Amino acid sequence: MDAKTSPSQQTPPLGDTSRTKPVRMTRWFVIVGGALLLLVGAIVGFNAFRNHMIAEFFKNNKPPPTSVSAAEAKSEVLPNLLTGVGDLAAVHQVDVTTDVNGRVTEILFTAGAQVKKGDPLVQLFDAPDQSDLASFKAQTLAASLALDRAKALVAKQAGTQATVDQAQAAFDQASASVSRTEAVISQKRILAPFDGELGVRKVELGQYLSAGTQIVSLTDLSRLYLNFTATEKERSVLNVGQSVRIVVDAYPGRTFEGKITTIEPQISADTRNVRIQATFANPDHILKPGMFATTTVELPPKPAVVTVPETSVDYTLYGDSVWLIKEHKTEDGKTNLTADRTFVKTGPRIQGRVVITTGVKPGDRIVAVGQLKLQSGSAVVISDDPPPPIPAQPPRN
Repeated sequence: MDAKTSPSQQTPPLGDTSRTKPVRMTRWFVIVGGALLLLVGAIVGFNAFRNHMIAEFFKNNKPPPTSVSAAEAKSEVLPNLLTGVGDLAAVHQVDVTTDVNGRVTEILFTAGAQVKKGDPLVQLFDAPDQSDLASFKAQTLAASLALDRAKALVAKQAGTQATVDQAQAAFDQASASVSRTEAVISQKRILAPFDGELGVRKVELGQYLSAGTQIVSLTDLSRLYLNFTATEKERSVLNVGQSVRIVVDAYPGRTFEGKITTIEPQISADTRNVRIQATFANPDHILKPGMFATTTVELPPKPAVVTVPETSVDYTLYGDSVWLIKEHKTEDGKTNLTADRTFVKTGPRIQGRVVITTGVKPGDRIVAVGQLKLQSGSAVVISDDPPPPIPAQPPRN
């Protein structure tokens, strides 16, 4: 049957249009969600690929080994030294003075000159004393003649023993007056009491001096004392005759050697220190009394200890450490060197080396120079440059 379809049969129902819209929205969300997933996956994959490539780059491109100077830990017997400070004093040093009052008539020395024992230095006015001496000598002569005559008369039995005794007393009295006047005259001629070097003159010609007035200082510089102290704990290792070395600021780099000559038998109750005195020869007269000196006493040696150069030790708040060089064999048979930080316990520092009590064994190689560029496990190569030498005069602490 060919009958035409009516318009009502060609138009879809209203319910069919409402069902097509959810399908299109669902399809759009699926497409957008898939695109987002692809984008996120691409980003994640790119980041993973980038991290992998960065890791491979650093894995295959290690930094070159750090060049360092190496030193070897040694087992050696170090000198057992006791250090301290002291001051120098002259063995003979006085301020020359006058024993009597008088006026200066002569100055017989030059300031700063070398004098011998008995050399005249100053003459005081002694003319009255010289006159008295002449008078007493004349009296002594007369008394001597009277004594001889009295003895001759007694021998001839023409005189008495009392006359002889009186003559003898007069002679002795006159002789005593002569001796006393000579002593007064000698006091007015001031002499050098020992060999030495004079200081600055403190008197003038014509000046009237009272007894005890200082004239000039006199110092014997041929030998000097060194006075220093040690603790009561150190007293047991100190003995007379031990060598003592000193250095003074006036002559840096130069060492002077002497020996302990006196140890105070008492220990100070206030400081618990003992006073020690050493004697030094000073033939060149370059050491002066009053100089400040850094002292070093040689004590009996101790057993051997492990030492490393002082430059190889890092001192930090976390402890003292050294960089220990270790060898590692690779698969191709080559030897690589690495440096690892190793904490140690240090002892005294002597002549540019440090005593290591724990952490390092004799023969271990350690980094002497170049620690600042290292991290634990860093590859290193030993430089041909030797470690820095020990300074001739280490800096004081």
